[in-house]
Amino acid sequence: MASFEIDAAIAAVRVAVQPFPPAAMFALADAGYASLFEQLIACILSIRTYDEVSLPVSRRLFAHANTPATMLQLSVTEIQELIQESTYADRKAVQIRAIAQQIVDDYDGELPADVNVLLSFNGVGPKCAHLALGVACQQPYISVDIHVHRVTNRWGYVQTKTPEKTTLALEHKLPQHYWIEINRLLVPFGKHICTGTLPHCSTCPLLKMCAQVGVEQHR
Repeated sequence: MASFEIDAAIAAVRVAVQPFPPAAMFALADAGYASLFEQLIACILSIRTYDEVSLPVSRRLFAHANTPATMLQLSVTEIQELIQESTYADRKAVQIRAIAQQIVDDYDGELPADVNVLLSFNGVGPKCAHLALGVACQQPYISVDIHVHRVTNRWGYVQTKTPEKTTLALEHKLPQHYWIEINRLLVPFGKHICTGTLPHCSTCPLLKMCAQVGVEQHR
């Protein structure tokens, strides 16, 4: 097996994922929904929800309200109706309106690009805060979801047991200019090529350098 080179790996993944849809938040940003508030709300909607669902749900909500002030013009019930396909829509509707209210009350309606502010909102964890700031503001944060965690460990690039520990490991090892892009690339790569079960190793462009950690069967 060839030694693992992250620059070569990233370059190969960029090519490999071109036929596939981008991850939901990056797709929304590409479509013009790129404000920090929109990205934060889109990430909340994506929790425990497939991109194929969260993307149109986000678009529908933003067609009615895409700023904290306009969000407050909707009731919790109206928000819930707009996002009903998203998992835990009832809880998310309460959460989204509460966040909008807090932004209006505490920050004059403008969401600060500050990770501590985002983390202060109920239900917002590091994954959403980091991804929203990375996509909307190009702040150097790594957002690790199940795909980033699985793929980087399968490569043998990191050796961790949880997404939280993968975040810390990547912050020490991954060149900073890849911090935002790693999520954009590895979500479609993990969904379509380096899948959780029966990954497509035989046609993967990284096969010669991948340690295939934990892979017992593949396609």
